[in-house]
Amino acid sequence: MAVKIRLRRMGAKKAPFYRVVVADSRFPRDGRFIEEIGYYDPTKEPAVVKIDGEKAKKWISTGAQPTDTVRALLKKSEIL
Repeated sequence: MAVKIRLRRMGAKKAPFYRVVVADSRFPRDGRFIEEIGYYDPTKEPAVVKIDGEKAKKWISTGAQPTDTVRALLKKSEIL
């Protein structure tokens, strides 16, 4: 099972809001997921990023691969 840490789009049209989730890479972007570990709101100024560092590190240590965007958010949050 290839596990990814990625963004799940939520919110209304033209008002995106993202949840950071751990999901099997075979599932659709907004489909089933294993665990929610945070959220990202780019509509606020400055953008709001809230990620549970302990859960993220646990998943990365067990082999989950963050996407490029999530990797940038983790670095911004000083988790990676």
